[in-house]
Amino acid sequence: MPSQHAYHRVVITGLGAVTPLGHETDQFWKHIVEGQCGIDRITLFDTQGYDCQIAAEVKDFDPVRSFPSAKEVRRTDRFAQFGVVAGHRALLDSGLDLSLENGDEIGVFIGSGIGGLYTVEEQHKVLLAKGPGRVSPFMIPMLILNMASGLFSMFYKLRGPSLATCSACATSTHAIGEAWRTIKMGDAAVMFAGGAEATIVPLGISGFCAMRAMSTRNDEPQRASRPFDKDRNGFVMGEGAGVVVLEELEHARARGARIYCELIGYGNTADANHMTSPAPEGEGAARCMKMALRSARISPDEVTYINAHGTSTPQGDICETQAIKTVFGEHARKLAISSTKGATGHMLGAAGAVETILCCKAIQEGIAPPTINYETPDPECDLDYVPNTARKMRINAVVNNSFGFGGHNATLIAKRFSE
Repeated sequence: MPSQHAYHRVVITGLGAVTPLGHETDQFWKHIVEGQCGIDRITLFDTQGYDCQIAAEVKDFDPVRSFPSAKEVRRTDRFAQFGVVAGHRALLDSGLDLSLENGDEIGVFIGSGIGGLYTVEEQHKVLLAKGPGRVSPFMIPMLILNMASGLFSMFYKLRGPSLATCSACATSTHAIGEAWRTIKMGDAAVMFAGGAEATIVPLGISGFCAMRAMSTRNDEPQRASRPFDKDRNGFVMGEGAGVVVLEELEHARARGARIYCELIGYGNTADANHMTSPAPEGEGAARCMKMALRSARISPDEVTYINAHGTSTPQGDICETQAIKTVFGEHARKLAISSTKGATGHMLGAAGAVETILCCKAIQEGIAPPTINYETPDPECDLDYVPNTARKMRINAVVNNSFGFGGHNATLIAKRFSE
């Protein structure tokens, strides 16, 4: 294990994603760059009578190859299946040979904003229809939101630091930030970190609809999520998972790992304002980005690209724009900024990790992903949102923002790796 007497550099060496636009990272990246959209009519249940009838579903998903047995799959909620599969794919991508590693030095932080909502809904039906004696003995292990993290640790015998973050839509960004901090402080050599979510169920859709948070553009699913566009009218639910492998630099070097980028900064603040609304003028988000810049020890004008939280909600997109202006000043107008939620929908607790994967690919490939469905400029959102078409550019340092209900803010900063 790394020495605990000095801070350690942390690099990202593995990427794993399960998304509405593909289950392999390269496929997912290709579809994002092409401007494809994973949003369509909901097929997972009958939406008659629902205000919102669209979502970004994960299609053709088969978790069996990433689990020890089909029986284990049946005992696992959909969100945890996503998390385990994304972790497995990150492991394969990293090239780590776990038979050569000390499991005590490898940890897992895979969070979820909501957890096993499908299990809650199905087992409640069983309770009402058949009585308490027929509720599954696996109900609690299936629904608790730490189970993606727990199962992945068990399946791969990873005995290092282990927990599951829960901070709504900031969940997986916090998970990666806390994993970064764990390695930086010398408490692990390798961390699997990210988030998983599966809330496209009747209870989830109806609950968010009741809040009037979701787009009801049911006749135009592909155009419904439109971050920063003047005609945005709410977010569209997505599902899936993202997991990245973070590694102490010397450990990565020793095994000849491919390095996507270096993670250099992390911010974590609270709005302390409202259950669902952001702080006025994005004040909490601005403090979070400033904290991340301080920990990264870089100046605002060194940042090239921002993957914005950008959920396509009327107030949220304005507040994030205001926060970016507060932090970056005149440099804000030189930044390439995009939200990829027009393509993936809002994956809630998985969003930040999936978007971290896109940031890694953006640095590696020299391409800023587009903000699709950007058609009508909003006078209050007046920055460069990379509208509709991906942009070739050298990307040296990226900011990834995630902001969650409860006033949770998280920001990560990554840069092109240099010896």
